[in-house]
Amino acid sequence: MWVQIALFVASLVISYLTRPKTNYDKPKPGTVETGAVAQAGGEIPVLFGTRDITGQNIVWYGDIKTKAIKKSGGKK
Repeated sequence: MWVQIALFVASLVISYLTRPKTNYDKPKPGTVETGAVAQAGGEIPVLFGTRDITGQNIVWYGDIKTKAIKKSGGKK
């Protein structure tokens, strides 16, 4: 049993060290991508399940502002 746990931990360490490093581009707050915009007469697809959508028609983007999350707890 201890051998299996040691092999599991070793495989976790090896997986963590050999995983590919990713560089995520942070979006600038207050900007919307200009690639997909609403078009007059464009169809709005309704999908069920997992599918790829090509040719998006964004009708509403939502709140673009960011604000900090303030935590407080344990007090009544």
